[in-house]
Amino acid sequence: MSAARPLTALRAIAVTAALPLLLTACGYGSDAEKGKSADKPAPAGAEGKKLSAPEVRIGYFPNLTHATALVGIHEGLIAKELGATTIKPQTFNAGPSEIEALNGGSLDIGFIGPSPSINGYVKSKSTNLRIISGSASGGVKLVVNPDKIKTLDDIKGKKIATPQKGNTQDVAFLNWIGTKGWNVDPESGKGDVSVVRTDNKVTPDAYKQGSIDGAWVPEPTASKLVSEGAKVLLDETDLWPDKKFVITNIIVSQKFLKEHPDVVEAVLTGTVKTNDWINTNPDKAKASANAALKTLSGKALDAKVIDPAWPSILVTDDPLAGTLKTESDWAVKAKLIQEPDLTGIYDLKLLNKVLKTAGKPEVSDAGLGAK
Repeated sequence: MSAARPLTALRAIAVTAALPLLLTACGYGSDAEKGKSADKPAPAGAEGKKLSAPEVRIGYFPNLTHATALVGIHEGLIAKELGATTIKPQTFNAGPSEIEALNGGSLDIGFIGPSPSINGYVKSKSTNLRIISGSASGGVKLVVNPDKIKTLDDIKGKKIATPQKGNTQDVAFLNWIGTKGWNVDPESGKGDVSVVRTDNKVTPDAYKQGSIDGAWVPEPTASKLVSEGAKVLLDETDLWPDKKFVITNIIVSQKFLKEHPDVVEAVLTGTVKTNDWINTNPDKAKASANAALKTLSGKALDAKVIDPAWPSILVTDDPLAGTLKTESDWAVKAKLIQEPDLTGIYDLKLLNKVLKTAGKPEVSDAGLGAK
């Protein structure tokens, strides 16, 4: 039984997100960008609670699929559990830069997608990172020009954008193409479908200019394209057995986990409570996330973009570990990565302790847990 919870009762089915004006999507082999600090550290919680570290450095994207971080930090729900320990938030525009910060010791905990989670774990030779919780599922859609594409079979011969070679959406699209019996070279993107690797922040302009016929992209990029006249042809959530798949994890450096387990537990208590609050207060949570985005980027999302994008994302404490393994297998099948050994990538002991205390069911590491 999973601890996943929808953002609203009328959740639109969907899959992975990225703020079009800010982000590049994270994935295998993408270029790193330097992480930047938020305007000011989040306030500390109750002074009476003393933990083993004076501060905790938390990284995340200004991105709707990082709703737990956006809302939890903006509303002070995570800080409340940390007592005198101060949150020092940092935002990133790309997965590799956040992984570099975690592996380099300048970040303690991060919200990040499955592709960079796997890549970072493998690059550190299993010595540095652990996935300690889930955060989000869903939020990815195939959106197309309805004048050129009427059915899924019409995708053949068309130009479809993905955020980046080897990123989570690119791998999923290549796998879907394979299920149709079509062939595409994963390196060049050329074949029966032209896979055009395009930064999410320029994809809407590429669509308006006619240089792409559609895109397999996360929210809110998908809803931004719809606002420009595109049509949702497929929701990736429909391709998964339980309509759930990991799009955002919470990861930690093993050094910080070993030295400050009480701080990690407090952060996880805050994220679990944040997900509860999002579920109970979906409209307030949407407004909170948008306010956080405005603080970080200088501009909130238009209602015509955030309103359809928000309910397509599922906040979840469950890391949906089995789906991470599936996504890894797809990347191997596409010959984008070599077969990785993911044994030990998860350490869910503290999360399951928090869930048990909250009266919630434990979640599974799908046999990929630390021994």
